[in-house]
Amino acid sequence: MQSNQPKDRPDPCVLVIFGASGDLTARKLIPALYELDREGRLPEELCVLGVSRTEMSDEEWRRKLRPMTQEHAREFDSEHWSWFSGRIHYQAGSATEADLYPVLAKRINELGVEHGLCTEEDVSASPWITQPNVLYYLAVSPTLLQPIVERIGQAGLVYEGKRWCAVEPDEVPWQRVIVEKPLGTDAVSAAALNAAVGRVFEEEAVYRIDHYLGKELVQNLLVMRFANTMFEPLWNNHHVDHVQVTAAESVGVGKRAANFYDNAGATRDMIQSHLLQVMALVAMEPPTSYDAVAIRREKHKALESVRLVRNEAEIWRRAAFGVYGPSNNQSDDDGGMGYRDLAGVDNAINIETYSALRLDIDNWRWAGVPFFLRSGKKMARKLTEVVIQFKQPPARIFKDVDQRPANRLVINIGPDEGVSMRFEAKVPGPEFRVESVKADFDYQYVFNAKAAEAYGPLMLDAMRGDQTQFKHRDEVATAWDIVDPYIKSKGMRSAVAEYKAGSWGPASADQLIRDGAPHRRWHNPDKGEKR
Repeated sequence: MQSNQPKDRPDPCVLVIFGASGDLTARKLIPALYELDREGRLPEELCVLGVSRTEMSDEEWRRKLRPMTQEHAREFDSEHWSWFSGRIHYQAGSATEADLYPVLAKRINELGVEHGLCTEEDVSASPWITQPNVLYYLAVSPTLLQPIVERIGQAGLVYEGKRWCAVEPDEVPWQRVIVEKPLGTDAVSAAALNAAVGRVFEEEAVYRIDHYLGKELVQNLLVMRFANTMFEPLWNNHHVDHVQVTAAESVGVGKRAANFYDNAGATRDMIQSHLLQVMALVAMEPPTSYDAVAIRREKHKALESVRLVRNEAEIWRRAAFGVYGPSNNQSDDDGGMGYRDLAGVDNAINIETYSALRLDIDNWRWAGVPFFLRSGKKMARKLTEVVIQFKQPPARIFKDVDQRPANRLVINIGPDEGVSMRFEAKVPGPEFRVESVKADFDYQYVFNAKAAEAYGPLMLDAMRGDQTQFKHRDEVATAWDIVDPYIKSKGMRSAVAEYKAGSWGPASADQLIRDGAPHRRWHNPDKGEKR
């Protein structure tokens, strides 16, 4: 019987990347694989097969990838690139056309033989068994996900059912798929995509990637909570006033406005996918063990406990949408223009480049504690963080001291990865004065290491069969149930307020967090402040 436990080392495989000519492949995937190979973490037999419609030879694609890898990898060595690039191959063809797949199957087997994943004798004897391990990565437009998965299934390139029925299933090559977000555009389309993927791949072979889950400080959330007794007893509604999850970007949308962002927006692009996952890690109950099944079960339970809001008046009170205006910087990615003035933007859609939501989790641990999630473009600074704001002490012992701010825990996911705790202390001297002080853990300083690009470790996890840092289909469905009412609200769509580029968003977001609690404020650090 096959074990569900991931392997310690990644399995050798052919990594087939659909969307090989796209930015994601050039800027993230290939540089991440190159870094892993330099560190000796990739199997020597692994090879990459890029698939895209552009006609190119293997060598032409390698030449295109080299300057991008040189720019985006942490370190670059020409000699090692020569070795690594010899394992990079290319196949031209349309991934939505059936004619590609017999050619693709033949090429996969040829590469398997060339790189020592299988032998010619094995392939000729039983092609479906001896096709090497294959990891499909769908780095393509959302509209192409379902057609490509269906073509893979129709071509007979996935034989997972036969694998489970084999006498020694671990000896039979596997087929897995990594699916990029967005996973649908709403609850209905996400359900259709999940069903289409499920008809071809077993759930155990589906890796719904969210690069936020590969970030070091996101993974550190579980360690901080469950490996330290000093935090977990305070992690509840008896001690926490509210929680903030922020993903702010200083850049604008640029050329993606008309062909992507106008049909996405901040709520779909960031909150539904990334920020709800981070929130689930903050809010989940302790898992029974550190494995994919236990962790994803608890994350899903936390998401299921979020109060669903359908009433238009409630939606209005629990959300703030905004769109950035023009800036004085003519050399930025938008040429200084506001979003509504960018080429191809349909202002009838009135999409939001800023979104803030108040979510309530109706369970025993978090009842009464609001979670505020916000994400925006053209903000004051680039920042991804979690803020745990604690309650004030129940009694004011130091009555002669001015009201002091509450204790706060700030988890910097990026940049400047680290954790800080703010608490109160007496200032030295004869006078009785109290000031806020900060205990700070700087990830790079303490460990003398830069946080790795998230895509590399996640691809390694997929090769190992470890789904811990990937989303389950139920998590995706529940996340859409949470945000759908806000995205589809006509009232919210008509109230997208313009905010100043380089600010912290619209005034309505400040009103949102202060509603019923005047002491609450967004954590908006200065440009030079780390945490």
